Order: sequence, then C-alpha cells, then structure tokens
Amino acid sequence: MNNTTRVYGGLLGLVLSVGSAAADETKPAPIPMLESAASQGFFFAGGHYMGDPGKEVMDGAMYVEVFHPKKPTQRYPLVFFHGAAQTALNWLGTPDGRKGWAEFFLEKGYTVYLVDQPARGRSAYHPAIDGALATFAAPVIQKLFTDPEELGSWPQAKTHNQWPGTGSNKGKAGDPVFDAFFATQVEFLASNVTTQKLVQDAGAALLDRIGPAILVTHSQAGAFGWLLADARPTLVKGILAVEPLGPPFQDAVLAEGKARAWGPTDIPITYDPPVKDPSELSVAQQDKPDAPDLSACWMQTAPVHKLKNLAGIPILIISGESSYHAVYDHCTAKFLTQAGATVDYQRLQNHGIHGNGHMMMLEKNNIDIAAYLAGWAEKHIK
Repeated sequence: MNNTTRVYGGLLGLVLSVGSAAADETKPAPIPMLESAASQGFFFAGGHYMGDPGKEVMDGAMYVEVFHPKKPTQRYPLVFFHGAAQTALNWLGTPDGRKGWAEFFLEKGYTVYLVDQPARGRSAYHPAIDGALATFAAPVIQKLFTDPEELGSWPQAKTHNQWPGTGSNKGKAGDPVFDAFFATQVEFLASNVTTQKLVQDAGAALLDRIGPAILVTHSQAGAFGWLLADARPTLVKGILAVEPLGPPFQDAVLAEGKARAWGPTDIPITYDPPVKDPSELSVAQQDKPDAPDLSACWMQTAPVHKLKNLAGIPILIISGESSYHAVYDHCTAKFLTQAGATVDYQRLQNHGIHGNGHMMMLEKNNIDIAAYLAGWAEKHIK
C-alpha cells in the first residue's frame, strides 16, 4: 500500500469477520482503495478561539481531506458535504467493499475535497460551546436507509431494492454489510441552526482557500449548498444536491410541523427585496399536491422574494425512486425556482436508475448514479 491509498474504514474488516454469527462464515469484504489518487493531504478550514482567558479552545474548524487525480482534466474541484450522522467516509467506499464516489470522480479527473462537518468526526466538538448531540439508533437506520421496503411508511418505500447484501437479514442489524455501515454512524449536533452557522463559516473559509468549486451535498448538507452559494456566489460554480434537506417551511413524511423558517434553510439567507425576519415571507401551501403520492408544497405568495445570490448557479437536485425524499424533494426545487434559482430536478427512475433509497452513494448501483452526476456537470457547469 503506497501513501496515496486511503481506506474506507479500519472497522470494516473487523465488523465483517466478528460482527455477527453470519459473519463467521463470510469472508471480509474488499477494502476500498483510492487508486486513482496521485497525492493527498489534509488541513482545517475556518475556526476561531473561544473560552475564558487561559481556557481558550479552537471551535468551528472543519477537517478537510484533499485527493488529487493522476490525470487532472477538470476545471473545478468537487467539495463533498455529508449528511446527518455521517462523515466523509460516505464518499470513500461502500460498506461491502466497492468503489465509492471519491474514486469515481478521481478517475474522471476531478480534484476531490472531503469534509467532516465542524463538531463532527475529525473536526473537534466542544460540548459547552457546540451544544447537545443527537444520534440514530439501529432501527431508525433500518427504516430510513437500509430496509425501507419492509419498514418504510411512505408510498415509494416498497420499491427499494438497491441496498447491498444478501439473505433474509439484508439491511438489518446483524447482517455484515449493515453492521459495517452502522459502525460508521456518529453523533451529530442536535441543532440545525448551529450546524448551518458553523458549516457556512467554515465552508466559506474553505472556498476562500481553494477557489472556485462545485459543491456535492447530501441530505442535511443540502442547506449548506444554498448557504455557501449565498456567502460566496462567485466561488460556487455549481451544486449537485443529492436529496437535500427539506421541504421548505414544513416537515413532511418523518415529522410534522414548521421547520426551516427561511425556506430552504434554518438560518438567514439573502432575499431581494431584503428580508430581516422570516415572518416577512408570505407563504401558502398548494391546495393539492402535484400527484397523489407527493407532498403539497409551500410556496411564496406575492410579493415573491428572490434568492439573488443563487441566480445563475447551475443546480441539480436528484431523488431516488424509493427514498422518503421522493415525496417532497420536488417542493425544494419548485421553491428555489420560484425564488429565481436555475434548478434542474430529476428523479433517477426517469433515467433508468431504479430502486434507490436515501444512501444512494453506498448502494449497489452507486456508480451509475455518480456517472449521471458527472454527465450532468459536464453538460451544465462551465
């Protein structure tokens, strides 16, 4: 193994060999390698000292890992932002040992930046400053990500068939692939407000350092794309949003009630005419949804305020056929479009990519999805 090689996780082989009774009869999965990386490095972006005199700590710094391709061909690098309970491991490989998106895009000639959100993973967490943590228990992971076909309550859940593994226990605790994935799950900040503030600050510092880039966001990180485009509109050259946080203003499917008071975000984002308080945004829900198995969207009513700093940035939003996001991601796309953003919303099943849940970057057809993203970026981001 040379110094350009990265490993998905040391826990992978251990979990696969001793994690369950079934694993005793299973050979450990291959360990994913980033064989297309010519060089690699790491640094921290952002951060500031906090605390009483003599007790200062560095808060808000974001761990960043960078991989350079052997054959660079792309104008802009990709910056990958993971979702809740995840870290940069999402992009390095799959829990059953297959190639991940980082390797795929390195092969395409992209420089790849992978981050651990501030107060997450390799980015320092300070309880007294950053606040309470949350976590996902194994049954929640099974319902939302790995076994929605059995446990999911949304209409599209039954079509899920892309989680890796075999046998009757596939997607459940005790299955080697599930155990390898669950070993990667970590605690995360309970407050979306705090999370978004930290990532906007650190992400802006990252862009200031590396220059223009394309953002790849997933789930919770969807808000980061809009906020970073708002903070650094000239440095965000495109956004590939994989099932981004949403829908605007109101939770759906997994919870009910008001959420994301600023529309696509929980913290202020720049509108034109200016909005000092989210109560100044006049919104109403559709009388009926666009289709029976979809959520009715909340949209602005006149006068419509524009997200002026997102205008002109190519944005792709994709949804998997079987994910709970399939119920409402169209609402995020409709809201952003109404607010003046250039958004292309695509359902993967319309492109022959079927059966995907929310963690599509780890599923059996993950490379098909990465190829779709790469093709879209080549066509739309200049």
